[in-house]
Amino acid sequence: MKLLRFTPLALAALVAGCSLMPDYQQPAAPVPGKFAGDAAADPASTTPVAELGWRDVFTDPSLQRVIEMSLANNRDLRVAVLNIEKARAQYRVQDAALFPTVNASAGGSGSRTPADLSSTGEALTARQYSASLGFSSYEIDLFGRVRSLSAQALQQFLSTAEARRSTQISLVAEVATSYLTLAADQDRLKLARDTLQSQSDSYRLNQRSFELGAASALTLRQAQTSVDAARVDVERYTAQVAQDRNALVLLVGAEVPDALLPQALSDAAAVAASPLATIPPGLPSELLQRRPDILQAERDLKAANAYIGAARAAFYPRISLTASAGTSSSELSGLFKGGSGSWSFAPQVTLPIFDGGANRANLKIATVSRDISVAQYEKAIQTAFREVSDALAQRGTLGRQLDAQESLVNATADSYRLSQARFQRGVDSYLSVLDSQRSLYTAQQNLIGTRLSRLTNLVTFYKTLGGGWNEATGTPVAAKSPDTAS
Repeated sequence: MKLLRFTPLALAALVAGCSLMPDYQQPAAPVPGKFAGDAAADPASTTPVAELGWRDVFTDPSLQRVIEMSLANNRDLRVAVLNIEKARAQYRVQDAALFPTVNASAGGSGSRTPADLSSTGEALTARQYSASLGFSSYEIDLFGRVRSLSAQALQQFLSTAEARRSTQISLVAEVATSYLTLAADQDRLKLARDTLQSQSDSYRLNQRSFELGAASALTLRQAQTSVDAARVDVERYTAQVAQDRNALVLLVGAEVPDALLPQALSDAAAVAASPLATIPPGLPSELLQRRPDILQAERDLKAANAYIGAARAAFYPRISLTASAGTSSSELSGLFKGGSGSWSFAPQVTLPIFDGGANRANLKIATVSRDISVAQYEKAIQTAFREVSDALAQRGTLGRQLDAQESLVNATADSYRLSQARFQRGVDSYLSVLDSQRSLYTAQQNLIGTRLSRLTNLVTFYKTLGGGWNEATGTPVAAKSPDTAS
């Protein structure tokens, strides 16, 4: 008889280990095995970009200080950190359902029955006092429903942690890009001011020649157009510099001191010294697995996979227990005396019979949601592959483009000097000088833009390969393991 009594308990313990959550299978990456290049790169020959500290890439001390300020003050990053804390708390709430909630309670009641209602014909006063300890509606997780929901909440928590990393990487890249853009516009403003000064000097010479009868009114007006065009550019780039500074302040989340603002773009030596400039072509595409947005998409996929287990468990019986043990007495002084003990035990089994197809619909929703997450995960990989490929393709041409642009500036500068000499000797009209000057100015502006593109390409390359999380190379990433998350 004792064996028969313990058999249901043993069976329940055996079934409690069951789970209807499907085994997770990582989808195959829908991209080629390596990025475009002449040869396959040896991953062991270089430090992976994701392990490079942002200080190792952005070596300018002023830029490093601005990035530090943004990491401390940016509101988007602050929201991402708070979202982690929120998701951690939500996971703990769901994980707590695995354990019974034990409550202690104490109470008393009194009632008086009048004589005409009493069975004895006399007024009766009844009192009752009780104290108990117990739990209510604790679900025995026979088919893993609660554990599946807990696993889903854990993956959602870890997904927010990856979202925080992604936000920080994007912030570092955006601050660096905004900083470089401000520096480029500072260079453009300086060029416009230098051009205005040069053209103003030329205009005064032509005005003096006009007053002496050595130059025509047409020449004077043509010189004035150069001055006015330079004035327009000075005002435009003055406004652009102010807007760039406002954008940088918004990213940083605080006012940026003037001492930390850039004055000019970095030279070519700084670009060549960047660790990203030496990364060989033919990188393996598996490096994308380090990107936090892809890790976030995979966490979301795992959460959707876990929810299928909860949806499947809804087809099976649910057993909940309510129990309490304590003491009861009609007198407060006798509450804890011998013989006053009381207990209650109320198990409940719920078996779904007919629900109008709701459980099947919920399972269908869970399955389709998992398939959607698979497609989103694969799309995240494809998008990342394209971003890295674009950055690599641009990096391969920007160096040659910069050389060509510098040669163009030198050629147009010589053309401008020659046209000035021919005008001064009376060989050509001032219109040729004006055309040469405009060509030189445009070439110089384009040179600044090309230099900016080369620098921002390194920033983009760093971001697309998932860099920017650690402060310095070799710094361990502080992350909670699933075992310690609760």
